[in-house]
Amino acid sequence: MSAVNVTKFKSAVFLLTGIPGQEDIQNVWISLPFCLTYGISILGNSVILFIIKTDPSLHEPMYIFLFMLALTDLGLSIATIPTILGIYLFNSREISFDACFAQLFFIHSLQCIESSVLLLMAFDRFIAIRDPLRYASILTLPKIAKMGLVCVLRGVAVMLPLTILLKQFRYCRVNVLSHSYCMHQEVMMMACSDISVNNIYGLFTKLLTMGFDSLLIFLSYVMILKTVLSIASNAECLRALNTCVSHLCAVLIFYTPDIFLSVIYRFGKSSSPLLQILLGYISLLLPPLLNPIVYCVKSKHLRARIIRMFVK
Repeated sequence: MSAVNVTKFKSAVFLLTGIPGQEDIQNVWISLPFCLTYGISILGNSVILFIIKTDPSLHEPMYIFLFMLALTDLGLSIATIPTILGIYLFNSREISFDACFAQLFFIHSLQCIESSVLLLMAFDRFIAIRDPLRYASILTLPKIAKMGLVCVLRGVAVMLPLTILLKQFRYCRVNVLSHSYCMHQEVMMMACSDISVNNIYGLFTKLLTMGFDSLLIFLSYVMILKTVLSIASNAECLRALNTCVSHLCAVLIFYTPDIFLSVIYRFGKSSSPLLQILLGYISLLLPPLLNPIVYCVKSKHLRARIIRMFVK
């Protein structure tokens, strides 16, 4: 009878894990960089949201897409950081099944949404450079709103079946996760049931969403480069390319760690667990942290508005 109770208890929660090999110093010192990252991410993205919302001069397609990106990054920070800080500040490792499924649903859905928003921003730069005279008439507010709605619906539609399938599985092993948050790939491996459907569907959706988005972004920049090279003036050519720098940085910050992480999960079984965990932190925490900084540095209008807001 006691064995049955133990099995039921083990299957009632997942146990989250911090940085391997650092168990003796998992305290306030390790939590400091995470607290700093969380604070800067929340503050930076909130400031961008506030400024774009309250300044009518920024109600342009480029800044509306930036608003969507900041909102997604804000959601990603809120979905991820609390469990990380819970481990390092309070040694709170247990997370219920429902909370874990909810967290992984929001994390992966928001990542899918962010990928879609980055694709929309690439399309925005392409239209602005290729057809500047029709830019405002092509990217109208109603069209942008519909695009944003499609991004959200796609993220939810992709992750909802995976989450529902995870809830149907039976978990009878020691449910110790190697991260400080729940991820679909890892929770799936904890199941005692047949996970082949989740494995195939997960890979298919990854390729169909983020893989397809990254390919379209690449093609957009090929077209942008082709258009820019046809411009006679070198000054105009450089000015056009300069408008893409912020978006290119955001694309690299978002996709590079995720690509390495996906490769390691599927092909690098012998890789260091520490490398997997660090890449996981980078892929989730770096975009919400750096995107506001990159856009504030590169956008004169946004930077001037922020300076005016804090100088008053």
